[in-house]
Amino acid sequence: MGWVLVVNIARETMARPDDTLPIYEATDLTKGGDMARIKLGDQIYTLRITRAGKLILTK
Repeated sequence: MGWVLVVNIARETMARPDDTLPIYEATDLTKGGDMARIKLGDQIYTLRITRAGKLILTK
């Protein structure tokens, strides 16, 4: 049995019921693209998915 919660544009999933940390699909955060902006307090960060499938987070 899988659980799926919707959080804004990101899908939060839990692999097992005993996991305590949420897992977010990077492509949900980028809406299928390769970049997204993430806000923390008053700071804006850029999340980028590279062609090699790696994630880069910059301020």
